[in-house]
This record gives sequence, structure tokens and C-alpha cells, in this order.
Amino acid sequence: MSACGVLLCAGASRRMGFDKLNTPIAGKTAIERSMDALVAGGCDSLVFVVGGNSEGTVARLSVPVPFTVVSGGEQRTDSVRNGLSAASGDIAVIHDAARCFVRPATVKASIEAAERYGSGVAALPVTDTVIRLGDGTVETLDRSTLFRMQTPQTFRLEKIRAAYEAGGSATDDATLYARMFGAPHLVLGSEDNRKLTTAEDWAWALQRLAPPPTHGIGFDTHRLVEGRKLFLGGVEIPFEKGLLGHSDADVLLHAIMDAILGALKLGDIGKLFPDTDPQYAGISSRVLLRKVNELVQKRDMVMSHVDATVICERPKLAPYREEIAQTIAADLGISPDAVSVKATTTEGMNDEGKGLCISAQAIVSVRHR
Repeated sequence: MSACGVLLCAGASRRMGFDKLNTPIAGKTAIERSMDALVAGGCDSLVFVVGGNSEGTVARLSVPVPFTVVSGGEQRTDSVRNGLSAASGDIAVIHDAARCFVRPATVKASIEAAERYGSGVAALPVTDTVIRLGDGTVETLDRSTLFRMQTPQTFRLEKIRAAYEAGGSATDDATLYARMFGAPHLVLGSEDNRKLTTAEDWAWALQRLAPPPTHGIGFDTHRLVEGRKLFLGGVEIPFEKGLLGHSDADVLLHAIMDAILGALKLGDIGKLFPDTDPQYAGISSRVLLRKVNELVQKRDMVMSHVDATVICERPKLAPYREEIAQTIAADLGISPDAVSVKATTTEGMNDEGKGLCISAQAIVSVRHR
């Protein structure tokens, strides 16, 4: 049997507050994403029901199957009726373009159900307790009989067309179908098949399509010498020795900066802040860390987690770890809860254990906003 997708793109986006159907999400509009899913799921042809800016969006699409464009109506019912009048084939797959993350497998399942049973409507069982409040009464509804309706809502074309021609209105197609032909057959939808209705839905969509976080590893070590102040994580630590280096030699911040630059694929701090450049002589590593964080922000990214370990026998860092974490968080513009600072010894082994140096290693995660 042939299946025609009726893609509803005529909504006004009143609750969203901006044109949700024609605004790209990670490079593709909701209309294009829905079109791709319908075609991948088995639609041989398409009817775009348009309104407002969506007519222009559809005109720019590269549609891989035969298609027709019709105008939407005042209500959803009117738009579907217009779309069905232009549809052809055996099966009508009615889908809201705002559910642009529908899985092709859901579309396919709905078509197969319509071929076998006459209908195939995507829905999800209600898992929460649902109550009906009356005048001073509370009634708990039987959730085993409750479903959250989604689209696609798929039917034999002649039946759903007859249901719409009979008149009446409803917020979904299954309701009109049931009035004439009885309860539709349901197929399992998905939580991803979420309708973009509110600003919260839009934020969810952006997050869902955001590139995965990137990660970086950093390591640094500096010799302990007399006559230098000891800085670790931007905090001055009382000690008889300090770390030797061109800057303040804050080994912990250096490891974190190298990890960040690694996540951004920008080399290391030696490349960015060479020790041959006099402007960095004695400079606070906090200043350098803030400069590295500017590179993160320029890429519209943000630090999401820092996990660092200081390796030394002395001094003991337990009294300073919270201050160090807060200082690092402040310079990176993130919550202290996203910064983990640990300390360990080498049990007297190696140069760290002999008090000749302090080392640090760090792992960071950087994500798009």
C-alpha cells in the first residue's frame, strides 16, 4: 500500500512566542526534520499544509518524494481536512511538524498498523497517578486506560477522510476517527516525540541536538625551590619553598589550562604563553586561566566539570581544598560544585615523595551552551 504523509506546518506558535517551525535547530527546521522522518518511515508522497512563513520554508526544501502544498485553515481540524483533500494513495500519515524528533521507526509502525487494522496512532501509556478534582472530592483515574496521544496518527485514507467530511472538530485525528469507526489501534510512541510548544520544549530541543562535550587531560610538574612563594589553584599556601617557573608556577592551574586547551585542540600553555615572552614573567596563573577561559567562551562553550589531583608529600592541602575549588570556579565562571580538587602522595617515592617537586594532573569537560 502507498502512504501519503500529511505534514501540518500551519501553526502560529503563539505559546512559543516565536516561529518555532521555521527557526533552524542545529541547522534544520522542524519542518525539514519531520519531513525526513516521514520519508524514512515509509511515506511515498507528502502534502505540506502551510501557513505564514512555512510556505517559504517548504519552497526551499529538497523534497525527495512527490509532494503537494496546500494552505492551512483557522483550526487544526481545518488544516487536516485541507491536507486530506489533497492526499492520494491508500494510507494517510497525519503528523504535526512540531513533533520534529519523531523516529522513523514510529512512522513505519503506524503505517504497518494502518495497513493491518485500519489505523495506527502513536501514543504513550500514562505512568503517573492522575486525579480528577471535583467539588471537594478527589477521584483517582485508572491509568491503565489512559494514554498520551502523539502523532503520527495514521489511517486508511478513505476512512479518515470520511471522518473529517462528517464534520465536527477535535484536537487530534483519532477522536474524529473513533466517532465513526470506533477506537483506533495504538502503536508505541516515544518520549523523544515531544511537541515543541513552550520555551522549555525549545530549550530541550537545543540541548538534545547540542554536540557532545569534549574532554581534555593536562599534566604539569615544577621543582620546589627556596625563595619562592607557593601557589596552588590560585591560592597562596604557607610553605618554606615555592615552585620554580617563568610565571608563578602554579602547577595545578597549569594542568587545568593544558586540559582545557586539549579539549579545544589548541595545543598547550607553552604554545599560548611561551616562557620566552617577558610579559608572562612572574604573572599570576589566575590571569592566564581567565585568558584560556575566554577562548572557551568565544566558541560559545562552557566548562562543565574539572577534576584535578595534586601530587606532593608536603604541604598538606586538606585545609585549602575548598578555597582552591572556589577560586578555580570563580575564574572559570562555573559553580564550585563542578570543580573537584584532590591531593595524594607517592608514599615517599619519586621526586614528589622526596619533596623535590609538586605535580598535578587534570581532566576537564567542555560543552556547548
